[in-house]
Amino acid sequence: MTTSSPSVKLTGYDLGKSATFALKSDQRFSYCTFTPASYRPGQDNNHQLLVLIHGSDRSNQALRDYFTDFAEQHNCILLAPLFPCAIEDSDDRDNYKYIAYKGIRFDRILMSMIDEISTKYRMFWPKFSMFGFSGGAHFAHRFLLLHPHRLTAVSVAAPGSVTRIDDSRDWWVGTKNMEQLFGVKIDLNQLRKPQVHLCVGDQDLDTSAISHKPGSPHWMEGANNAGVTRVDRLHSLYRNFRGHGMKVSLELAAGKNHDTDAMSDCAMRFLAESFK
Repeated sequence: MTTSSPSVKLTGYDLGKSATFALKSDQRFSYCTFTPASYRPGQDNNHQLLVLIHGSDRSNQALRDYFTDFAEQHNCILLAPLFPCAIEDSDDRDNYKYIAYKGIRFDRILMSMIDEISTKYRMFWPKFSMFGFSGGAHFAHRFLLLHPHRLTAVSVAAPGSVTRIDDSRDWWVGTKNMEQLFGVKIDLNQLRKPQVHLCVGDQDLDTSAISHKPGSPHWMEGANNAGVTRVDRLHSLYRNFRGHGMKVSLELAAGKNHDTDAMSDCAMRFLAESFK
């Protein structure tokens, strides 16, 4: 949807596979974009937005590049944020995954990026779609819980840990104190509107990076209750979301391990339906 935002002069750094840009409101964070050939600077455009959330390796440009053919085919603009490691703590690798970290609200950082590119590309996206893999899937399904009204579709691929709708458990295991932490209540009416896709390789069974233990950074009671493996935990999230009336599907990729490209392919098949 086109907006009447002031015109910004676009260059080759902004079009196609863009350069990486620091976020003006907080230059600790950056992003890259992709505009398909159908995008016309200075003219009315009607491109949907797809946000791609990287995993723990922070390979946001590679993720953006993998989706460019999809963006061309479906006339969508891609936004791939970069949430670096060690923003406040040299040992930190997980900051964005749980949405809030040492005063930083990563959901708000993302929405600031969307506001910034809305001005740049003269578009307005009250709703958008999202894909997150691994650490990015942590972020994606938690963003869904907080901001379902902003999403038309979300693909959640192979998260290591999940947050279920549960008013008996505190965040991040459950949602009991979500309003206290984030100023947002669970809104089941809104959560029942987006299309939600959960996917994981059926051979994604390594637990070495996802088992929470007392003393570890994200340990809390119930941290491992959703299951042992990523497969187990995504099944638990599926049952939880389905039990609350959400439009959710679960896909097990046969013979696949913890594979970004394979999960991206699953997501693109799902998202293609929502972009029709």
